Amino acid sequence: MTKKNKSFEESLARLEEVLQLLESGDADLNELLKLYEEGVMLIRTCNTQLEQAEQRVKMLAMQPDGGVALVDFEQVEES
Repeated sequence: MTKKNKSFEESLARLEEVLQLLESGDADLNELLKLYEEGVMLIRTCNTQLEQAEQRVKMLAMQPDGGVALVDFEQVEES
């Protein structure tokens, strides 16, 4: 299997497919284990992509002087 960087949406769609295959119970034990491992990798990939996206999110916040500035998402949450 060649690894390529999948988009979040592609990874999530594949994760849904894996879940359906696991729930169907049609595969043998070996195939179920492979699907489970793939699912775990996809979950990790999606989590990493979400964390990276969160770090990039910037929000406009009102400053005490009435101006507006770009601040990190986490700084806005803490306010």
